[in-house]
Amino acid sequence: MNPIQALGRSTLALLRTAGAVAIFAGRGLVSAVMPPVFFGQTGRQLMAIGYLSLPVVGLTAVFTGAALALNIYTGGGRFNAEQIMPQIVALGITRELGPVLAALMLAGRVSAAIAAEIGAMRSTEQIDALKTLSTDPFRYLVAPRLVAAIITLPLLTLVADIIGVAGGWLVATQTLDFNTSTYIRNTWDFLQSWDVVSGLIKAAVFGFIVALMGCYHGFNASGGARGVGRAATHAVVSAAILIFAADYLLTSLFTR
Repeated sequence: MNPIQALGRSTLALLRTAGAVAIFAGRGLVSAVMPPVFFGQTGRQLMAIGYLSLPVVGLTAVFTGAALALNIYTGGGRFNAEQIMPQIVALGITRELGPVLAALMLAGRVSAAIAAEIGAMRSTEQIDALKTLSTDPFRYLVAPRLVAAIITLPLLTLVADIIGVAGGWLVATQTLDFNTSTYIRNTWDFLQSWDVVSGLIKAAVFGFIVALMGCYHGFNASGGARGVGRAATHAVVSAAILIFAADYLLTSLFTR
């Protein structure tokens, strides 16, 4: 009941968890760059993480772009600045909303699935069986998922950028009476290559976070079916929090 003791225990637990995650991430990265490479596993994860996530990312991007266009047009109208709407939509999608929303969709879809799959393997002793067969679980389970997420999330973000800008264009031309050629020219002239590249760099970091949280919580799952469900929940929550924290840090770094 001593508050100082409770604070100390919480701080030590937080530091212990942070250290465990850092060690896990280091082992995962080393396993990803060192042979042997399981190309079959990596290919399956590229399909599961990337291709199968395309519909939900695309739908999220188009509605986000459309809603963003309406809100910016309404807000700009208060200052007679409606014409800046194409530029702000493109900037907001490419630098911020595209990578963040794509990462959050993957956190909900992929991170939970990874944690549940690896957690089930842990509870049924399949990971111990891999060790018995002289197969490193980090190289066989963690490395392919990390590589697949780092590769596919920037590609998904690029698709989300295009679809999100297209959603803003659709609303602007069909609802707000913008001219198509003017809208496209304003967007193209305003965007810089760094706006897109910075978003793709963010997406690669977010992809690493999504896969890392799923693998970490799955590997440390315990307690049978309830433990697997708890691991999936913790993977989604921790991935979302780390995505927002990393987004702030990267944005602070890029804006300097």
